[in-house]
Amino acid sequence: GALSALLLTSGIIMWFHFKMITLLIIGLLTNILTMYQWWRDIIREGTFQGHHTPVVQKGLRYGMVLFIISEIFFFAGFFWAFYHSSL
Repeated sequence: GALSALLLTSGIIMWFHFKMITLLIIGLLTNILTMYQWWRDIIREGTFQGHHTPVVQKGLRYGMVLFIISEIFFFAGFFWAFYHSSL
């Protein structure tokens, strides 16, 4: 996961400066592979193995809700600062 993120960000920098997309493509592919395997394991644990008890399901739900709320506040603050500085 971490190596994938490093390759992705390094690939973006190489693409911006030198117009080389090799690292960017490798980073994107490894990132997609990591996400696929992670979600595959989550689904397998929850459906076939039965590891997601009601307490775990509630924790996953709260985590997703808190993530969405944090994104709302982040973008609200971002656009607030943008509009404030443009006046």
